[in-house]
Amino acid sequence: MKLALLLMTTATMAAAADHRIIHSQPTWVVSTPQVELAVTETGAQMAPVTFYRDTDKPVQPYHISPWQDEGLKLDVPVLVALRGDWFCVPFGGNTEKFNGEQHPPHGEVAGSQWQHLETKTEAGATTLKLGLETKARTGHITKEVSLFEGQNVIYETDTIQGFAGPAPLGHHATLAMPDKEGSVRIATSAIRFGMTNPTQFSDPTKGEYQSFAIGARFTDLTQVPLQFKGAPDADATRVPARQGFADLLQICYAPAEIAWTTATHVDEGYVWFSLKDPAVLNSTVFWFENHGRHGVPWNGRNNCLGLEDVTAYFADGLPAAAQPNILNKEGVKTALELSADHPTAIHYIQGVAKVPAGFEQVKTLEFTPGHVTFVSTTGQRVSVPVKHEFLKTGKL
Repeated sequence: MKLALLLMTTATMAAAADHRIIHSQPTWVVSTPQVELAVTETGAQMAPVTFYRDTDKPVQPYHISPWQDEGLKLDVPVLVALRGDWFCVPFGGNTEKFNGEQHPPHGEVAGSQWQHLETKTEAGATTLKLGLETKARTGHITKEVSLFEGQNVIYETDTIQGFAGPAPLGHHATLAMPDKEGSVRIATSAIRFGMTNPTQFSDPTKGEYQSFAIGARFTDLTQVPLQFKGAPDADATRVPARQGFADLLQICYAPAEIAWTTATHVDEGYVWFSLKDPAVLNSTVFWFENHGRHGVPWNGRNNCLGLEDVTAYFADGLPAAAQPNILNKEGVKTALELSADHPTAIHYIQGVAKVPAGFEQVKTLEFTPGHVTFVSTTGQRVSVPVKHEFLKTGKL
């Protein structure tokens, strides 16, 4: 009996989730010595997350919307808890019906009440497991969020069962932005091309303003066309920029084993990163929100950066992604075909690495077994433990 109990303690330890109210939202919390992570009941939205919590300079990279403690009654479910990262299916606005289905913005997953299924620690990994039954299209979504002791990394698997048919999907990582212009430097793995939103993204009649040209194609994030006559191209790798505007673009990755996105906070000395399998999540949608929306609940005060790793057609939702469009006509898949008979598992990695002064911007990532090395444009190298093999295997 004692031996059996000891084996259970050292191998697999189930526990009740730590439950708190954080910025007005009922929230589950899990932690390791390095990371504390919170996930809301509403929308399974992940923030705050504290990396390097065992040091004298912890890092909290994710955005929490400024209206959280104001008691607002909001009609758009995803806005209720709006914070950090969340899984979207179908990704996008979903204003139109598709085959009789009407989905809310970013899907029921982004604003519905999730159920706690399990919290466990096994072989160094602490995992929070949640579940949701969907109704607009019948299915079951299981979310597993894991931390591995000794690492400042988050491993996520979202498994879709049922929910048959095409669907744009992905992760909506949303980072907090400092006010200092150009203090965050974005870099990505190689891309085929990118494009600004093909239609008007920010509507002035609703108190919204955009700076990017409409439907402009580019091959370099440092050369994104603006809508202003005679204006030079924007460098979208240096943010925040152009206060008073809200903009959207999408980049489509070149074939690779692993695609990556990084955001270096130069003054704060860290890099936030995401890793994905580009055969599953083939694009990143960039949402630049720099005080550019003045309707409720934004009120001109929201400053954040969405680095949204997806297979989708911008943020236009299911009908636009499932039908012929500008991107899929060029061979860029904009929706995954889901099967009722075979579950679809989306594996995803996010994390933070501290970097020295002068690191500036990421130039490339090098992958060795169990590690990722960040190489900067200034020649500095920072290596951290990351089980990047998880993207293919789903195992820690």
